[in-house]
Amino acid sequence: VAGLPTTAACVEFTYIADTSATVVARLLEAGAILIGKTNLDQFATGLVGVRSPWLHPRNAIDPSLAPGGSSSGSAVAVAQGIVTFALGTDTAGSGRIPAGLNNIVGLKPSLGLLSTKGVTPACRTLDCVSIFAGSTDDSWRVLQAAAVFDAADPYSRACPAPALSRPPRLRIGVPDKNSRRFFGDAIAEEAFDAHLALLAQLDGVELIEIDLAPFLQVAELLYGGPWVAERRWAVRSIMDSNPDALLPVTRKIIGAADSMS
Repeated sequence: VAGLPTTAACVEFTYIADTSATVVARLLEAGAILIGKTNLDQFATGLVGVRSPWLHPRNAIDPSLAPGGSSSGSAVAVAQGIVTFALGTDTAGSGRIPAGLNNIVGLKPSLGLLSTKGVTPACRTLDCVSIFAGSTDDSWRVLQAAAVFDAADPYSRACPAPALSRPPRLRIGVPDKNSRRFFGDAIAEEAFDAHLALLAQLDGVELIEIDLAPFLQVAELLYGGPWVAERRWAVRSIMDSNPDALLPVTRKIIGAADSMS
């Protein structure tokens, strides 16, 4: 955002932006009112929302729980009613996870639908600008206002957001029993099963079981394969010149790419 600091939750990385990201400029032109910037997991590396040198956002439902990340501040600001909507990023869940943990809507557009020009990259080929809102209608209005082909973004696609349509039946994909992983957390497993039972009782809702195995295999590439190398490239300047500027957990995750050619 022009005139405001961009930090990526790293003190030494901080600079004052002289221009706004395309998506920010589009929304301001459409009449959005800028309230401010929000905190996040450092360099969008994390799904917990607390990996920051500054005080981290508190979960809006239960302050004792993690807010979810990496775009924790954006989700909490919406959930607390501070703003109508907020922007974040979603490379591997950074938008949808904090939305889910704060009981709001998290919209991840298809890759290239929203320009990432001016967005600090995490993993360039996967990064998406995500939208947080209190309702699907609000999130879709933001999407329609922000979606535009941007020649300055090599991943941008000329695909304007269509009108929001509501299916006659709500089909919800859920992991099949062989795909569910709770890592010994019996409380989480019981809660998950109970929630599925509640959903199955709702009129107009159909649960579709899916094999999550291919998704889990892809997820392993994020921090043990080519995409962690992309993260390393994105922060190469500060990582090479001042590695201690990064939080130890961030440095460890991204530094895993140092063993790759």
